[in-house]
Amino acid sequence: MGQTTSYHLSQSGDFNRKIGALNISEYNEGSDNKDGKSNLLNNVWLQEEEIYPINGIPEQRQHVFWVPVDKHYFAVSEKLKDLKLENCVNKTSCLPRPPVVVRVERGITANIYLDNRAYREFIYSKLKATTVDMETAAVALICYQQRTPFIALRSLSDLAGRGSALSNEASTFSNLAAQNAVDALIKFVALLGS
Repeated sequence: MGQTTSYHLSQSGDFNRKIGALNISEYNEGSDNKDGKSNLLNNVWLQEEEIYPINGIPEQRQHVFWVPVDKHYFAVSEKLKDLKLENCVNKTSCLPRPPVVVRVERGITANIYLDNRAYREFIYSKLKATTVDMETAAVALICYQQRTPFIALRSLSDLAGRGSALSNEASTFSNLAAQNAVDALIKFVALLGS
Protein backbone atom coordinates (compact mmCIF):
# COMPACT_ATOMS: atom_id res chain seq x y z
CA MET A 1 0.00 0.00 0.00
CA GLY A 2 2.82 2.46 0.71
CA GLN A 3 4.76 3.81 -2.20
CA THR A 4 8.42 4.65 -2.11
CA THR A 5 8.27 6.47 -5.40
CA SER A 6 5.79 8.00 -7.74
CA TYR A 7 5.75 9.73 -11.08
CA HIS A 8 3.30 10.98 -13.63
CA LEU A 9 2.73 9.54 -17.10
CA SER A 10 1.63 12.20 -19.51
CA GLN A 11 0.14 12.37 -22.98
CA SER A 12 0.56 16.14 -23.21
CA GLY A 13 3.89 17.87 -23.47
CA ASP A 14 6.79 16.31 -25.29
CA PHE A 15 10.10 17.27 -23.77
CA ASN A 16 11.31 13.77 -22.94
CA ARG A 17 10.38 10.51 -24.64
CA LYS A 18 13.72 8.87 -23.95
CA ILE A 19 12.42 7.14 -20.82
CA GLY A 20 9.84 5.10 -22.72
CA ALA A 21 7.05 5.40 -25.29
CA LEU A 22 4.25 3.11 -26.38
CA ASN A 23 2.39 3.15 -29.69
CA ILE A 24 -1.10 1.94 -28.73
CA SER A 25 -1.95 0.74 -32.27
CA GLU A 26 0.71 -1.96 -31.97
CA TYR A 27 -1.46 -3.65 -29.34
CA ASN A 28 -4.88 -3.54 -31.00
CA GLU A 29 -6.16 -5.93 -33.63
CA GLY A 30 -7.14 -4.44 -36.96
CA SER A 31 -5.14 -1.28 -36.37
CA ASP A 32 -1.99 -1.17 -38.41
CA ASN A 33 0.16 1.77 -39.27
CA LYS A 34 1.49 0.60 -42.64
CA ASP A 35 0.85 3.90 -44.40
CA GLY A 36 3.30 5.72 -42.10
CA LYS A 37 0.65 8.09 -40.78
CA SER A 38 -0.11 8.58 -37.12
CA ASN A 39 -2.65 6.16 -35.76
CA LEU A 40 -5.92 7.42 -34.31
CA LEU A 41 -5.37 5.50 -31.08
CA ASN A 42 -2.57 7.82 -29.90
CA ASN A 43 0.63 7.13 -28.02
CA VAL A 44 1.73 7.36 -24.43
CA TRP A 45 5.13 8.08 -23.04
CA LEU A 46 6.90 8.47 -19.75
CA GLN A 47 8.13 11.91 -18.86
CA GLU A 48 9.43 14.00 -16.03
CA GLU A 49 7.27 16.67 -14.45
CA GLU A 50 8.32 20.28 -13.98
CA ILE A 51 7.96 21.79 -10.56
CA TYR A 52 8.42 25.38 -9.44
CA PRO A 53 10.00 27.03 -7.50
CA ILE A 54 13.41 25.68 -6.52
CA ASN A 55 14.51 26.88 -3.10
CA GLY A 56 11.83 29.59 -3.15
CA ILE A 57 12.99 31.17 -6.44
CA PRO A 58 9.73 31.46 -8.47
CA GLU A 59 11.18 31.38 -11.98
CA GLN A 60 13.44 28.37 -11.47
CA ARG A 61 12.12 24.98 -12.46
CA GLN A 62 13.21 21.45 -11.73
CA HIS A 63 12.42 18.21 -13.55
CA VAL A 64 11.30 15.36 -11.32
CA PHE A 65 10.64 11.74 -12.24
CA TRP A 66 10.82 9.78 -8.97
CA VAL A 67 9.58 11.25 -5.69
CA PRO A 68 10.90 9.39 -2.63
CA VAL A 69 8.69 8.76 0.38
CA ASP A 70 9.74 9.77 3.85
CA LYS A 71 12.08 7.10 5.28
CA HIS A 72 10.49 7.25 8.74
CA TYR A 73 6.99 6.88 7.30
CA PHE A 74 8.14 3.96 5.19
CA ALA A 75 9.66 2.24 8.25
CA VAL A 76 6.44 2.75 10.22
CA SER A 77 4.40 1.31 7.33
CA GLU A 78 6.16 -2.04 7.87
CA LYS A 79 4.10 -2.40 11.06
CA LEU A 80 0.90 -2.49 8.98
CA LYS A 81 1.75 -5.90 7.49
CA ASP A 82 -0.34 -7.78 10.08
CA LEU A 83 -3.38 -5.50 9.80
CA LYS A 84 -6.57 -7.52 9.28
CA LEU A 85 -8.43 -6.17 6.25
CA GLU A 86 -12.01 -6.82 5.24
CA ASN A 87 -12.46 -9.51 2.59
CA CYS A 88 -16.12 -9.22 1.56
CA VAL A 89 -18.37 -6.51 0.20
CA ASN A 90 -21.41 -8.49 1.37
CA LYS A 91 -22.34 -12.13 2.01
CA THR A 92 -22.06 -13.06 -1.68
CA SER A 93 -19.24 -10.84 -3.02
CA CYS A 94 -15.86 -11.66 -1.54
CA LEU A 95 -12.32 -11.42 -2.81
CA PRO A 96 -10.86 -14.73 -4.06
CA ARG A 97 -8.16 -14.48 -1.35
CA PRO A 98 -7.78 -12.33 1.79
CA PRO A 99 -6.35 -8.86 1.14
CA VAL A 100 -2.97 -8.04 2.66
CA VAL A 101 -0.91 -4.93 3.26
CA VAL A 102 2.13 -4.85 1.00
CA ARG A 103 4.82 -2.18 0.89
CA VAL A 104 5.52 -1.29 -2.72
CA GLU A 105 9.00 -0.32 -3.90
CA ARG A 106 7.85 1.36 -7.13
CA GLY A 107 4.34 2.69 -7.28
CA ILE A 108 3.44 5.04 -10.11
CA THR A 109 0.71 7.35 -11.32
CA ALA A 110 -0.83 7.43 -14.79
CA ASN A 111 -3.13 10.06 -16.25
CA ILE A 112 -5.49 7.38 -17.57
CA TYR A 113 -7.45 4.59 -15.94
CA LEU A 114 -5.34 1.50 -16.49
CA ASP A 115 -7.25 -1.63 -17.46
CA ASN A 116 -4.94 -2.80 -20.22
CA ARG A 117 -2.50 -5.68 -20.06
CA ALA A 118 -0.12 -4.30 -22.69
CA TYR A 119 0.16 -0.93 -20.98
CA ARG A 120 0.68 -2.58 -17.58
CA GLU A 121 3.44 -4.78 -19.02
CA PHE A 122 5.04 -1.78 -20.76
CA ILE A 123 5.19 0.15 -17.47
CA TYR A 124 6.65 -2.84 -15.65
CA SER A 125 9.25 -3.50 -18.38
CA LYS A 126 10.43 0.12 -18.37
CA LEU A 127 10.26 0.91 -14.65
CA LYS A 128 9.62 -2.29 -12.67
CA ALA A 129 6.52 -0.57 -11.30
CA THR A 130 4.13 -2.87 -9.48
CA THR A 131 1.13 -0.59 -8.79
CA VAL A 132 -0.52 2.17 -10.79
CA ASP A 133 -3.01 4.77 -9.63
CA MET A 134 -4.32 8.06 -11.02
CA GLU A 135 -3.93 10.46 -8.10
CA THR A 136 -0.79 9.98 -6.00
CA ALA A 137 1.69 11.91 -8.17
CA ALA A 138 -0.17 15.19 -7.60
CA VAL A 139 0.22 14.86 -3.84
CA ALA A 140 3.79 13.54 -4.13
CA LEU A 141 4.92 16.45 -6.30
CA ILE A 142 3.42 19.09 -4.00
CA CYS A 143 4.99 17.42 -0.96
CA TYR A 144 8.33 17.29 -2.78
CA GLN A 145 8.08 20.92 -3.81
CA GLN A 146 7.12 22.03 -0.30
CA ARG A 147 9.68 19.75 1.40
CA THR A 148 6.91 17.99 3.31
CA PRO A 149 7.20 14.31 4.34
CA PHE A 150 5.28 12.04 1.97
CA ILE A 151 3.91 8.51 1.85
CA ALA A 152 0.88 7.09 0.04
CA LEU A 153 -1.42 4.45 1.46
CA ARG A 154 -3.50 3.04 -1.38
CA SER A 155 -5.92 0.17 -1.67
CA LEU A 156 -6.20 -1.54 -5.03
CA SER A 157 -9.70 -2.25 -6.33
CA ASP A 158 -8.82 -3.86 -9.67
CA LEU A 159 -6.03 -5.76 -11.39
CA ALA A 160 -5.10 -3.35 -14.20
CA GLY A 161 -6.08 -5.63 -17.07
CA ARG A 162 -5.09 -8.80 -15.24
CA GLY A 163 -8.55 -9.74 -13.95
CA SER A 164 -11.70 -10.88 -15.66
CA ALA A 165 -12.01 -10.28 -19.38
CA LEU A 166 -15.75 -9.83 -18.85
CA SER A 167 -15.71 -6.97 -16.37
CA ASN A 168 -13.46 -4.75 -14.30
CA GLU A 169 -13.28 -5.53 -10.58
CA ALA A 170 -13.27 -1.87 -9.52
CA SER A 171 -17.06 -1.48 -9.69
CA THR A 172 -17.50 -4.44 -7.34
CA PHE A 173 -14.67 -3.84 -4.89
CA SER A 174 -14.09 -0.05 -4.83
CA ASN A 175 -16.04 0.50 -1.59
CA LEU A 176 -14.20 -2.38 0.08
CA ALA A 177 -10.86 -1.01 -1.13
CA ALA A 178 -11.74 2.46 0.19
CA GLN A 179 -12.71 1.11 3.61
CA ASN A 180 -9.52 -0.97 3.83
CA ALA A 181 -7.46 2.13 2.93
CA VAL A 182 -9.18 4.14 5.69
CA ASP A 183 -8.53 1.34 8.21
CA ALA A 184 -4.84 1.25 7.19
CA LEU A 185 -4.55 5.03 7.46
CA ILE A 186 -6.10 5.11 10.94
CA LYS A 187 -3.69 2.40 12.10
CA PHE A 188 -0.74 4.19 10.44
CA VAL A 189 -1.53 7.50 12.19
CA ALA A 190 -1.82 5.67 15.53
CA LEU A 191 1.57 4.03 14.91
CA LEU A 192 3.17 7.41 14.18
CA GLY A 193 2.11 8.59 17.63
CA SER A 194 3.49 5.58 19.47
